[in-house]
Amino acid sequence: MSSADTKALIAKAVERFEAEVPALKKVTLVIKLELQARGDIPTWRVEVPGPKVSKDPAADARVDVSLPRSRFNDLVEDGRLSDWAEAYEHGHIKVSGEPGVVKLIGSVIERQQVRAR
Repeated sequence: MSSADTKALIAKAVERFEAEVPALKKVTLVIKLELQARGDIPTWRVEVPGPKVSKDPAADARVDVSLPRSRFNDLVEDGRLSDWAEAYEHGHIKVSGEPGVVKLIGSVIERQQVRAR
């Protein structure tokens, strides 16, 4: 898959995620996204709102997200918020970074899941 295709998939994932969690549309944030593939871990810089996606080490990122490329592809195509949360709970998605920011995002997502039930 080319970089342009990956960039489009990342943008699609962010847009779908923001559609399901509208409160996150207001958050200004740089995310370092690592999509683990066989023998390769490409790093992407994702800036929201936007999203602005570039293949970059994202030294200014406040949150790091890492997941296998195959799992990312599945989540982008068919995943809902509950699928992303389940992947996180099972350890397929790893999130780290500034504790306050990670906690804020987690609580916003948690509240949205409660509202959706």
